[in-house]
Amino acid sequence: MTTAPAADHGTVDRLILALLVFDGFLTALLAVLFLPTHIGAVAVPVSALVAGVVNVLLVRGARSVTGSVGQATWPLVAWFVGFLVCMVGGPGGDRLLPADWRTLLLLAVGLLPPIAMLFKWGADAAVERGQATRR
Repeated sequence: MTTAPAADHGTVDRLILALLVFDGFLTALLAVLFLPTHIGAVAVPVSALVAGVVNVLLVRGARSVTGSVGQATWPLVAWFVGFLVCMVGGPGGDRLLPADWRTLLLLAVGLLPPIAMLFKWGADAAVERGQATRR
């Protein structure tokens, strides 16, 4: 009786990264769909905050799987592509994103925290490389 060979570690990592990229795109679509949420007469864009937290978690997950700051950006790029797709009007001129402050809030809260985290990781890596060359 033979057993199937175990999947190599690199294949599993690529599959997980692909799922994280898909999740980034899906997060953008869901954040846009729930952006016009109201409680009574007050607009409450909770999906913008959720998108920011989820994007940070997706980027952290991608970094832990790949170990690369460059590849950790892929879920965030997919989120931004999903956001841009939602900005395009439909055939009848319908728009998913409202033309007000909520769209700007979603863009800022969805991108700035993960970008700040990526910048910090990149700066830390540059400092480590600089210290390694001085030794």
